[in-house]
Amino acid sequence: MRCDAGPSRGVGHLVRCLALGEEFLARGATVELFGSVERVGWAAAQLAARGIPLRPGPETPADLVAAARRHRLDVMVLDSYELDPAGTGALRAAGVLTVAVVDGDTRGQDADLYLDQNFGASTSAPAGRLLAGSAYALLRDSVLAARPATPRPATAVGRARVLAFFGGTDAVGAAPVLTRVLVATGHPMDLTVVVGRPEVAADLAAVTPGRGQALHPVPPTDELPALIGAADLVVSAAGTSTWELCCLGAPAALVCVVDNQRESYRRVVAHRLAAGLGELPALTGPGVAGRAARTAAARILRGLLTSPAHRAALSARAWAAVDGRGRARVADAVLAAVAAAPATPR
Repeated sequence: MRCDAGPSRGVGHLVRCLALGEEFLARGATVELFGSVERVGWAAAQLAARGIPLRPGPETPADLVAAARRHRLDVMVLDSYELDPAGTGALRAAGVLTVAVVDGDTRGQDADLYLDQNFGASTSAPAGRLLAGSAYALLRDSVLAARPATPRPATAVGRARVLAFFGGTDAVGAAPVLTRVLVATGHPMDLTVVVGRPEVAADLAAVTPGRGQALHPVPPTDELPALIGAADLVVSAAGTSTWELCCLGAPAALVCVVDNQRESYRRVVAHRLAAGLGELPALTGPGVAGRAARTAAARILRGLLTSPAHRAALSARAWAAVDGRGRARVADAVLAAVAAAPATPR
């Protein structure tokens, strides 16, 4: 697997590769990760706990081929917006089956298989080589183990338990913004906020909860699925964690924090798998427009916090959309492609 993680990149690429790696490990394969994991101790610990070695990340197509030959790889999974798109073709020419993990745009890669796990995904990938949609969502063992047997029931709450998290590092600093919006609802709540970076913690410290509200900052944690399961409402970025929230049947409100989340965010909100709070630049905007965006988001959150039926409906649709078997489907497709490929000496 070839991907990177860090404070500016986030950990979404690594988390979905990790989920696929767990599936292949369970099937007896050898799994290695090539890339950089910078200043994200939680992510590095995830790899170490699973015995997945971290190798230096080859950057050029020639380097990718050299690494594949040196490690005698059968398959290379590439999950990056930054690598040279020619790398997939170079690997294929060297007899290495390639899987390109994409989010809509294939970036001109020539892969054996393209994986786009976004809801309603469609790309320009060649017919027969595309694994598309939330049926292929890559979810970690800890998420699958926490999946409930049924969606959430409609349950009235007085003091709501709310969880807010925005990726492994919160690279764009969304947590303080959405914490202020949640506080502005005026609804009583115990609000747990996952804090990915010291800069975010400093900004969050300036937020003053209202009457009946308590704020609990916590660092990135392996216990996130349990926190999601215990929350009456989850507020999150519309990234790879969306599929974890769906699988767990969490009533959720999403924010589009970066451009490459926009299409998936719109589809998920349109199909009412989660409530939509808008895009982060609008919520952080100045003047009348910014205040209006924040007021509208607070109104949506207040409606969710006061309506058990609305939360239960979101939970039911989300739970049904992601069944947790996506990574097994991907592994089946990869292994079938390996079996069908002609033997090539490496």
